[in-house]
Amino acid sequence: MSQHNPHPMEERAIALAGLLQACQLVHGIATVGSADQKALECSIDSIFRIDADDTRAVFAGLDGLSLGINALHDRLVGTHREPPPSRIAVTVLHVERKLNRDGAMQAALQKGIADCAHRRQQLGGLHPAVFNALGELYAQTISTLRPRVMVQGNPQYLGQASVVAEVRSLLLAAVRSAVLWRQLGGNYVDLLLRRRALLEAVAVLRAELPPT
Repeated sequence: MSQHNPHPMEERAIALAGLLQACQLVHGIATVGSADQKALECSIDSIFRIDADDTRAVFAGLDGLSLGINALHDRLVGTHREPPPSRIAVTVLHVERKLNRDGAMQAALQKGIADCAHRRQQLGGLHPAVFNALGELYAQTISTLRPRVMVQGNPQYLGQASVVAEVRSLLLAAVRSAVLWRQLGGNYVDLLLRRRALLEAVAVLRAELPPT
């Protein structure tokens, strides 16, 4: 186990940052056709770190999670209307609650991720074949739950099979972070009534990020 013993709210903040990062990447790929590669690799790799020692280990530390940590900070302090990535994240949290009650789908996801892990080891984490396999797994499982996660963007990109596969893979990563958040004791009370404590936890995480 890691020697770092963060406060439970800090752990939940990391999971929420993972959720928001995946949703930010989904929105970016859907609208402009590209994404930060370091953040993309961090999010996709988190899908496969099922038996990580601690929350930080799920994301291999915080360096690759800076996009999500800063996005979470902006959402907590902002007064503007909810941007698309936040709306996607809220839907993912609803979908995860449905998944939590579906043991058969959970088993199918575990088997599918294990199968994808073998391909990932052979080809690398960001290989198109890995995205295709993860995207197909999402389509066969999470995508059948309601409410469906709706992604809006540029039809020029969303009409490309490779982009769709990346978007679905990242939505799978978002669900993985939502599962982690619930496992760490996260609930809607945190978001509604404990925003100050959550913001303080995010400040601790931001202080650990390398300077930009």
